[in-house]
Amino acid sequence: MIRYARTTAPVVALLACSSAFAAQDKLDVQLSVANPVVQGDVSVAVDVTVTNTTGHAVKVLKSQLPSQHLQGPLFRIIKEDGTPASYVGPLVKRAAPRAEDYVRIEAGATRTYHVDLTSHYELGNGRYTVEYLAPNRHGNEAEVASTAPLQLWTSGRSAAVETDAVEQPEANISYTGGCTTTEKNKLVKAVNAATNYATESNSYLAGTPSGTQRYVKWFGAFTSSRWNTAHTHFTNEESAFKTKPLTLDCSCNDSGVYAYVYANQPYKIYLCGAFWSAPMTGTDSKGGTLVHEMSHFTVVAGTGDYAYGQSAAANLARTNPDKAVANADNHEYFAENNPHLP
Repeated sequence: MIRYARTTAPVVALLACSSAFAAQDKLDVQLSVANPVVQGDVSVAVDVTVTNTTGHAVKVLKSQLPSQHLQGPLFRIIKEDGTPASYVGPLVKRAAPRAEDYVRIEAGATRTYHVDLTSHYELGNGRYTVEYLAPNRHGNEAEVASTAPLQLWTSGRSAAVETDAVEQPEANISYTGGCTTTEKNKLVKAVNAATNYATESNSYLAGTPSGTQRYVKWFGAFTSSRWNTAHTHFTNEESAFKTKPLTLDCSCNDSGVYAYVYANQPYKIYLCGAFWSAPMTGTDSKGGTLVHEMSHFTVVAGTGDYAYGQSAAANLARTNPDKAVANADNHEYFAENNPHLP
């Protein structure tokens, strides 16, 4: 998922009219499809209609709204046997939103989006329930969620091609997206920093499992199961940084984004504008960003983005440790360990 940059301005300062951004505001979202029965290896597209029925203008994060290219798993797609459709779109590391990251929707206004689900989700054959449920609101902006699920039936589709089982004999770094010499030099240092973070974290978690301050801060109440999960994740991260072919892409220029990856396309990481202004180590650092993104790959840890930023990540650890052990930012902040905790 994409890792967005942070600003120091409080979110509330971006929301000019408090009455327009009440927590109970909820936009009406309707899902529709030209034909609910889809046969063969064709695109499965849905129309998403978002209407502001609140009676006043609201502001919504652009990342909460659908687009041709999703920037996160905004749909919940469940097969009839209860298994979710795998999301294969970009996984984004977000930061505190800037004013330009919001869109204003006037009272009574409607926006319609056409989304190709097969560009972002792996759909097989069977009956699916599709819901729109944009996660990770940053403040009191309006909620964007569908009011009723959509039913889809698919048949005659080919089996998905496995993309995450490729093994390479030697580790190296390659570059795409026009990385400059200066950027390549910084990336070598960033990979070294990330490797050190992953190695130290793995070594720490290889010790005697217990509810240490550092563990509890970022992964919540101690259980041996969750400790072992975190240990496995960092074992995989250390191995990936040291032995896998890492591709770093410099084509993204968005100053509000640190980096992003496609979870089923290891080990390619796309670096964006905010990455270059981040410190090499420390909170929200270049090295930490690479740890965050590496954790997203399904062959490494398969993390999601359930909370962004130190405060939200620490709160997630307190309130939902299982989600914290599956959250990319919690892995980054555990690895950065800033301020230091024993």
